[in-house]
Parts: sequence; C-alpha cells; structure tokens
Amino acid sequence: MTSVTAQDYAWIHSSPLFGHALECGYSLALVRGVPPEEVLRVMGAEPQGTCAGVEELIELQNELCDQLDHSDSSFLAGAFTVPGEDGDWTLVWELARGGTGIQPRFMKALSAGGRAVEHSRNGGKPINGFSWYEDGELRTTFEGPTFRSGSTPDALLPMMREVGCDLRDEDRRSGGTDDKAAVLALTERLTGVRLTEEVLRDAHYRLGLVPDEPAEEWTTVVVDITDAHGERFYRKFTRARIEEAASRRRAEADHPRIDPLSAPEDTV
Repeated sequence: MTSVTAQDYAWIHSSPLFGHALECGYSLALVRGVPPEEVLRVMGAEPQGTCAGVEELIELQNELCDQLDHSDSSFLAGAFTVPGEDGDWTLVWELARGGTGIQPRFMKALSAGGRAVEHSRNGGKPINGFSWYEDGELRTTFEGPTFRSGSTPDALLPMMREVGCDLRDEDRRSGGTDDKAAVLALTERLTGVRLTEEVLRDAHYRLGLVPDEPAEEWTTVVVDITDAHGERFYRKFTRARIEEAASRRRAEADHPRIDPLSAPEDTV
C-alpha cells in the first residue's frame, strides 16, 4: 500500500468499465467505518434494493437518465463494503450523471470522526477532482495538482510526488504524466483500498436514489461588464430591489399610462 504509484493504476485507460466512467463522468468516494446503508441515508437516498455487478448498475442508471430531464441532477448511487486501512470502508459511486453527485456536504458529514476521500470527473470537457476529508474538515482539494486548496492544501505534497503527480506549473508540465492514475494511487495511500477492475465489476451494490439538490435562495445579482473601450460597468442589485422593479413593470403593463396629447379624440 505504501509504495503504490500511478503505474499501478495504468489499467484504467484500457479498462472498458473505467473508460465508461471517464467518458460519461463519475464520482467515487471511500468512507471509513460507515456501512453502505448509513452512507446512503446520510446522502438522503431513497432505497432501491440491490444489484449484482456493475453492468446492472449501469443499466439501471441509464434507465433513470432516460426518465429525467437535463435540469434534474438526481442520480442512482451504488455502495458496497471494501477492506482497507484500519478496518472496513464503504465505496460509493455514481456514473452517467456528470460526476457531480457526491456533494461536499455529504462528504463532511460522512467523514465526521473519521476519513473520506473522493475523486471524480465530469462528462464532456474533462474536469478531474480530488478531495480529502478528515473529521468533517476538507483538508486538501484540487482539480489539477498544481492548484490546491483546503485547510491543509500542502499536507499531501510528499505523497503526491511519490505517486507521480506532476506538480510543475501548467506551462512547464510534460505530456507524459498521468494525473488520473496518480490520483487513484493517492487515494489508495490514504485509504489502503486497492481499486481494481474486478472489485468494481463484481461487487454486490446496495442502491439508493439521491434526489435533486434544492435550488439555493439568491439574495443579490452582480452585473459586471467591460466594453470594447475598456469602460467597466459594475452594479450590485438586491433581490428586493429586482422584485420591486419587476412588480412595478407588471403593474404598468396591466394599467398602461395614456398620454392625453397623443390619445384619440374620443378618449380625451
């Protein structure tokens, strides 16, 4: 476990299963000491029974996608138990919904008193994510290993170098590095869980339908425009002001004002 590197995860690029995940988008999390049914409960998932093997999971997820419109981010999560460092871990992942399913608030709750690690990729133009949580706190997160944030953004730097992350600036990076494989190796270093094609393919999944995230209430809108001459217009509008203006416009539309000078004679 301590010597794993990106080379140990080169298989993901020849794997039909992980290739599907990379193409469609995915989120995969490992949570220490929390059983699958509790992980799904914390995520607010409605129980959907179980399935044997990832092929059935993908089929069920595709059926769900066909039923939802593009604005609905509900997704089917599959979870199962895997052995790792300091006991059992729950692996939970979602496929085919763009890799945005496992929200930070879930990860914070699930890592309380323990550890959770998540990596992801969105569909379309790829954005790869990694996050490490410890006792409810986001310790390190990044999309590319050069730009890190969190409460301890540099705590994993020695480990990141060892597994093969390219930590050079973007303009000095080589094309031969494999950051996705390095992230999977980094995840194994933090969890002790060896991820393989067989582990994902043959698992007995507990399923849960995670509902769409509620829309956040907005309070302000910022208009920030710079024209072709370099002139900038910046203005912040409160929600109350916008709703007041909209209400006034509706009232004017319902009861238009008539200019007596331009009105027909029979209306003056």
